[in-house]
Amino acid sequence: MKKLMIFLFALAFLMSTGAVAQDNGMKQDTMKSGSSAKATSVTGKISDDGKSFVSDDGKTWTISNPDAVKGHEGHHVTLKAQTDADKGSVQVISLKMAKDNMKKDSMQH
Repeated sequence: MKKLMIFLFALAFLMSTGAVAQDNGMKQDTMKSGSSAKATSVTGKISDDGKSFVSDDGKTWTISNPDAVKGHEGHHVTLKAQTDADKGSVQVISLKMAKDNMKKDSMQH
């Protein structure tokens, strides 16, 4: 029983050190990519060519990975993206169609 407990403790210790090593690697990669980049959600419209994005506040962003928005050209969407304000670019992590409140407002008038 004592050997089993020692084995389980050693296994848990080894697994936790591996997780810490992976976590440190991810932090270093983030720092290499630049301190001005940060992940955020932003709503706006994908350009017709799929290479840029205009947020609802009027700011234009260059899409660094246009394949991620393929099929959504011209659509009003919410992006989860890593933004780089210095470069004016976004790297899309995920995308979903935005709820379009304009249709509801125009029907009420």
